[in-house]
Amino acid sequence: MRSYREFASVYDRLMEEMPYGEWMSYARQCFGKYGMPRSVVDLGCGTGNLSIPLAKSGFEVFGIDLSAEMLAIARSKWDQPPVRGQGGTIRWLQQDMRDWELPEPVDAVLSFCDCLNYLTEEADVAAAFRSTYAGLAPGGLFVFDVLAPRTLEAYAEEQPFVYDEKDVAYLWTSEYDAAERVIRHDLTFFVRDDAGGPASGLYRRFTESHTQRSYEPDWLADQLAAAGFELLHRSADFGWETPTETSERLFYVARKPR
Repeated sequence: MRSYREFASVYDRLMEEMPYGEWMSYARQCFGKYGMPRSVVDLGCGTGNLSIPLAKSGFEVFGIDLSAEMLAIARSKWDQPPVRGQGGTIRWLQQDMRDWELPEPVDAVLSFCDCLNYLTEEADVAAAFRSTYAGLAPGGLFVFDVLAPRTLEAYAEEQPFVYDEKDVAYLWTSEYDAAERVIRHDLTFFVRDDAGGPASGLYRRFTESHTQRSYEPDWLADQLAAAGFELLHRSADFGWETPTETSERLFYVARKPR
C-alpha cells in the first residue's frame, strides 16, 4: 500500500489537470445541504491541493496521509508566504487511513481523489470506515469518492499512457485482474537532473507501482451502515444525479447520527 515516494517530487506537475476545483465545489455543496463544519479532516490529503484551499476558506483542517514525502511537499506549500495565516489552520499528520485518530472529534471528513481505491482488502475499507466514524463528532459528515469498477477496466483497455516533456516524462502501464477487480499501475519516470544543469542532458530514472481495487457500490453502502453511518446520498461524476452503469466516479455522503 505504500506509494508516492519519489513520485511525490513531480506529483503536482503531472496532476495539475486533476479536477480539484470540482472536488471543492462538491464539498461546499455538501456543507450547504447538510451543515457547515468548523473542523475538517482531509483523509489522504497528498500534497495538500484540497487541504490548503479549505484552510484558506477558514476551516480548521487536519491533512492526513500515509506518505511522508507527499506531506513534506504539502507542508512546504502551506509554509510559503502569503499562504500561511490566511483564514484557518492546518495540522499535517502521517497516519494510515485504516486507523487514523485525533485527540478530539471533527465535524467532517473528506476523502477524495479515489483514496479508498488504494485499500485493496475489504477488511481495510471496513476499518477505514470504522476509524472515520470514531473520529467524527455526532452529526458529522463523511464525504468520499471512489472509482467505479468500469473505470479501472477502461484504464486497462486504454493503457499504456505516455507523458513526454523536456524536463519530465513517464511511461504508465496497467495490468487488470477482472476477477478481483484489482489493477496494478507500473510507472517509470525520467526527471531531468537539474543539479547538473539543464544543459547536462542527464535524467534521473525511477519506478513506482500503485495498486487499486474497485468495490460494488451497494457493498460500500452496506459497509457504511455496518460502521454506524446513515447514508444521505449517492451520486456520480461531481453531480447529484443517481449513478448509472456509465458513471466513472462515485460519490457518497454519510452522517454519523446525532
